[in-house]
Amino acid sequence: MFQEVAKLGLDPQLFSQFDSHVAVRLESLIGEELGWGDAGLAVSIGAAGFPLQMASAAGNRELIDLCAGKIGCWIITNPEKGSDIMVYDMKRDWPSGRSANKGSLCATVDRHEIVINGQCSAWVSNGAVAQVALAYIAADYGDGFFDAEGRTHGVAAIIPLDLPGISRGKPLDKIGQRALPQGEIYFDNVRVPIRFAVALQDEYYGNQSSAWSYAGTHMSQVFTGLARAAFEMALQYCHERKQGGQLLIDHQLTRYRVGDMLRRVELARSVARRSLAYARQSPFTHPYATASAKVTVTEEALKVASEALELFGGAGTSREYPIEKLFRDARAALIEDGENYIITARVGLLAQQLYAEGWAQS
Repeated sequence: MFQEVAKLGLDPQLFSQFDSHVAVRLESLIGEELGWGDAGLAVSIGAAGFPLQMASAAGNRELIDLCAGKIGCWIITNPEKGSDIMVYDMKRDWPSGRSANKGSLCATVDRHEIVINGQCSAWVSNGAVAQVALAYIAADYGDGFFDAEGRTHGVAAIIPLDLPGISRGKPLDKIGQRALPQGEIYFDNVRVPIRFAVALQDEYYGNQSSAWSYAGTHMSQVFTGLARAAFEMALQYCHERKQGGQLLIDHQLTRYRVGDMLRRVELARSVARRSLAYARQSPFTHPYATASAKVTVTEEALKVASEALELFGGAGTSREYPIEKLFRDARAALIEDGENYIITARVGLLAQQLYAEGWAQS
């Protein structure tokens, strides 16, 4: 499957040849169409090219060659560090006097190499099949894992997953997005050359926030596509199914429900495209802003999928129709790439920070 995707030319060079406004529209259209087809597969395709995108952004020819033609994954969470990866403001967002959560995947870094121990979480997209990883890891550069504020030092690196000391768990068995092969990866004294790093101590959080922002924008396009697929399936079914002596679509309440679904699809698309334009074109971006769009889009997608399943009635709960799959895929998205309640709380934190700087004060 990945070989067929590669033939489409969906790599970082595709969008760079266009004006930024055209590139945003194309990226949005492609992401939505992929999500319309299968959200899990769309997320997998996005994650597969993530290491190559970062290598290209870094301008590192060795890493570009290392990633080209390979299935990639994105390692950022681990069993002890999930939503805590979003903590940037230790003063407002962490208990006073306590160091941050360094998690269960750690590295020591010197001038020559990065030595990695621990495991990433079972939720790593493509973790079960990836050949190369873009990894964000707590790091000790010789003076401990924490800075003066208690925040974790980190290193971001591209890691070939055939190095000695790397092993994997079994693929994750889950509620939805089953076309997305997620799974754990274990590291036992894995040695990576320092030249494979894309962000060291001082650049780590800026690089990490850029990566998370990219993931959020991709999720928004994909789940706009899922919402559209659920709407279209329901619309067709309402023109085929008869109850009360007439087609479902001829009932006034059904028309209202269909209209409300269409409104939500358009809302999701507008938010998804605006967040993508912001992330790609603004000189000053923020991962909480693109994550906020992910919250809006995935929650609207779930509402559309849920309403579509209701319109199918009992048939919607069977596997005879694909609407039950869309519902499961959408439900998983509310936790994927940041649980929606946690993200929304962090958006509130951003508002608090901006207010302290004078925003919205008369």
